[in-house]
Amino acid sequence: MSDSDLESAAWQCPPSDYLRTRPATHELPTRPFSLYLDMRDGCRLAGDVYLPQGGAADATYPTILILTPYYRRFALRDGSTSEPSPNAARYRDFFVPRGYAVVVVDVRGTGASFGTRDSFRSPSEREDFGEVASWIVAQPWSDGVIGSTGISYLGAAACFLASTGHPAVKAIAPLFAVWNTYADHLFPGGVLLNKLAESYDQIMVGLDHDRRDVLARQPYFDNPDFSGPQPVDDDADGALCRSAVREHLGNFHMPDFITEFRFTDDRLPYDPSFGAHSFSPCHYADGIASDVAIYSISGWMDGAGFANGAIARFLSLPNAKRHLLLGPWDHGARTNVSPWRERTEPDFPVLGEVLRFFDHYLRGIDTGLDDEAPIHYYAMHEEAWHAAPAWPPLPATKRLSLSSGNALASKASEAGSDEYCVDFTVGTGVSTRHERLAALATSEYYPDWHGRDAAMLSYTSAPLAADAEMSGHPVLDLWIESSQGDAVIHAYLSEVEADGTTRYVTEGVLRALHRTESAAPPNQRWTWPYREFSRAKSLPLTPGEPARLRFGLLPTAWTFMQGSRIRLSIAGADADHYVQLPYGRPPVLTVRRGGDFASSIDLPWRETGRS
Repeated sequence: MSDSDLESAAWQCPPSDYLRTRPATHELPTRPFSLYLDMRDGCRLAGDVYLPQGGAADATYPTILILTPYYRRFALRDGSTSEPSPNAARYRDFFVPRGYAVVVVDVRGTGASFGTRDSFRSPSEREDFGEVASWIVAQPWSDGVIGSTGISYLGAAACFLASTGHPAVKAIAPLFAVWNTYADHLFPGGVLLNKLAESYDQIMVGLDHDRRDVLARQPYFDNPDFSGPQPVDDDADGALCRSAVREHLGNFHMPDFITEFRFTDDRLPYDPSFGAHSFSPCHYADGIASDVAIYSISGWMDGAGFANGAIARFLSLPNAKRHLLLGPWDHGARTNVSPWRERTEPDFPVLGEVLRFFDHYLRGIDTGLDDEAPIHYYAMHEEAWHAAPAWPPLPATKRLSLSSGNALASKASEAGSDEYCVDFTVGTGVSTRHERLAALATSEYYPDWHGRDAAMLSYTSAPLAADAEMSGHPVLDLWIESSQGDAVIHAYLSEVEADGTTRYVTEGVLRALHRTESAAPPNQRWTWPYREFSRAKSLPLTPGEPARLRFGLLPTAWTFMQGSRIRLSIAGADADHYVQLPYGRPPVLTVRRGGDFASSIDLPWRETGRS
């Protein structure tokens, strides 16, 4: 099936229909004009400006600002016809012909910009963004209104921009972007992803140091025509650009940097004000003006928490003009991840929906957006879009209890337990939700899932009497005993179809040390169990004593079919993606069920069809 919005009752006006009303009315410039922007401390940032062509000489335009660490533009070898802006071209080609100015800036310490990066998503960058906005509105081609968008780092940068409180910033569309960098990205469940920091560092060394031999091994930057960052127009011989690249040799390295923050209350020993909060957009939520419109977009296979980021951003900000879109996509919507897709590439026009959003809030066009529900999401296996007025979309839940005989039952059984010896070699393979974040060009998701649960402790329900939609966060309430003072619980939800085929649905992870729950703060409103992941609230296990771990699995929308069974599988490791804990001490886990220690899982649930 297709993820197209056409023939869907979820919208009053489907985004594809709106896009047809907005054909290109301007031409792209042959090339941008580029220049250095001076920051408060003398650091110079390289920027490209693309203005719509074919309008009046004195025309002014709303601006879409793209803030990137991945090169605003590559220099190309002589004679090359390659696209020089693989990171920004989609925004340039989509928005400029429809009457928007597009400004693309190399963030501090990257591309042709000067400076060094002292952090992933540095607070210094955030200060720069407000100054860039001030430069834009002072230009004769600016109408004084700014929006920002982009995927991943660029989307979080849009949040940083809005949090400066600059009055010209009226709308942002963070796409596939975190809200809490610690929990959404690098330490899901308080457990470090074991390869992500290294893969990110390789990309940034290749870019920031102009190491073309390193970039040649990166799927998105391996074009042999790329010849380093493009100098700005006034840097004809590239001397300034080369000088900027020399400064980048002092940039931080992610594997070293991120391990300074194993707990959210850890601080840099040389800067007690700097912690994981410093590079998380949620920390600056109070700076986002209440009249800024926000469109959060993510996908069900968007890494290990980016969908959580989109949902938490939607729930946390008090802004009246906010929208949420969750589709059957991986990071960046490069792939339709549904096992029942018609083709690999998505049919849904993500940028078309962003255009409608910007037209509404930046240009004041009556797009009909006010008549739409604030939330749209796609249910896999049903292969259909839904609209919802609030999150979670399904207020009812179905509780399944862990029971004897490895069953998931509608009622708790008598008290009992099951023992599981953790195998640190268990993994989920290399075609998962995690690979795209590591810049691997994954297009098949969990094709080898069937049979992987044989190495896990599993509980399976009876066949379902009717089709049912599960949309939102499943919440696992698990009582365990451990032979060690720590453990990691990896939990997986699967659909076992009537013919026995087992399909991955979603997963969750929690380090037992972080089992203490807390009230969610205003900038982190979760509808699933919240915890700080702090050292102050960490609590080692006492071997042999029962401990309760209650945590949300990653959100999804999935329709289980009549005759299928639901399976919950539990492991103590994912060697392919997460660090091993406790180091070299595989615990023996005892899962308690029934009686005073009734383990269960709550599924957001709605029976939908045949029975």
